[in-house]
Amino acid sequence: MGEESSKAMLRVTGVIAQYWVVSISLVYINKFILSEQSAPIFITWSQCIVTCVICWVCGALGEKMRETQSGATREKAEEGGHAAGKPSPDSSFLAGFPKARYDRDAAIKVLPLSMVFVLMILSNQLTLKYVEVSFYNVARSLTIVFNAIFSVMILGSVVSCRTIACLAVVITGFIVGCGGEVQLSVLGVQWGLISSVSVSLNSIYTKKALPFVMNDAWRLTFINNANACLLFIPFVIYFEGAMLREQASTGTLFSRSIVTGLVVSGVLGFLMGIVSVMQIRVTSPLTHNISGTAKAGVQSIMAFYIWDNEATVLACVGIFLVLFGSSLYTYVKITEVQKGPAKVEGGKPLLPK
Repeated sequence: MGEESSKAMLRVTGVIAQYWVVSISLVYINKFILSEQSAPIFITWSQCIVTCVICWVCGALGEKMRETQSGATREKAEEGGHAAGKPSPDSSFLAGFPKARYDRDAAIKVLPLSMVFVLMILSNQLTLKYVEVSFYNVARSLTIVFNAIFSVMILGSVVSCRTIACLAVVITGFIVGCGGEVQLSVLGVQWGLISSVSVSLNSIYTKKALPFVMNDAWRLTFINNANACLLFIPFVIYFEGAMLREQASTGTLFSRSIVTGLVVSGVLGFLMGIVSVMQIRVTSPLTHNISGTAKAGVQSIMAFYIWDNEATVLACVGIFLVLFGSSLYTYVKITEVQKGPAKVEGGKPLLPK
C-alpha cells in the first residue's frame, strides 16, 4: 500500500515537473516573439498549425512502427518467441502515438473545449504582450478563484469557509501586485482576468472532452488544435490581415528569428498541451491550476533577473501573497479530502488509488 502511494506520488511529481519546465520555456520564448512581431493572433494560429503538423508526423511514424513491430511479433510467435498479440518489450514512444485523424463527430463534441482553448491561448498571449514577464504571474493569479466559482456552478461542488479565506489571500495578492507594478498596463490586466477565466474553464472542459476521444491525450491534442486552426482564421483575416500583407510585401513577415521562434514555440506548445492533459489526468483540474499558479510565481522571480524587470516591494509582496494563498489553498483542499470523500472540485482524487 505504501509502495503504491509512493509510486503515485512520484508519478505526479514527475508530471508536474515536466509541466513547469515546458511552461516556463514557452512563456519566455513567446515573450521574445511578441516583442519582435506585432501580430499575436497570427502567432498563436501559427503555433496551433505547428502542433497539428507535429501530431500528424508522429502519428504517421507511429503507424509505420506499429506495422513493423506487428510483423516482427508474428514472426517471433511462429518461431516460438513472443506470443501473438503481446506487445514488444522495446516498443517506443512513437509506437503508441495514434494516427492523426480529424474525426468530424469527435471534433464537434470537442468544439466547446476548442472555443475555450482559443480564448485561453489568445488571452495568454495578449496578457504577455502587454505586461512584464514578472507581472504575468499576478495578472493571471485569479485562476484558482474562478476555478472554485466554476466548480460550484458547473460541477456542483461545495466551497468551505477556509477555502474562501485562502482565495481572499490570493485576491489580496492580485490587488497588491497591481499596485506595485511600475509600468501597469490596464489592458494587460484585463486580458489577464480573461485568461484566468478561460484557463479555469479549459481544465474543466478538458476533463469532459477526454471520453470523446477514447481518453487519448494525443487524439485530443490534434483535434483540439485542428479546431483552433479553423476558429482562428476569421480573426487573423479581420484583425491582422492588412498588417500581415504589408509585412509580406516588405519581407519582414518571415524573418529568420521569427520563423525559428515560431517553430520552437510550436514544439513547446505541442508539449504543453500534452503535459497539461497529463497533469489534469493524474491530479485534478484544481491541482492543475494550483500547480500553474505556483509555477508562475517561480517564473516571475526568474524574470526579475532574466528580463531585468524592476522589483518593487509591493510587487514582491503581491507575488508572495499569491504563492502563499495558493499553497495554503492546496493544504486546505488536501485536509478536506482526507477528512471527507476523496474528491476535490475536479471530482477526482488528488492521487490515484
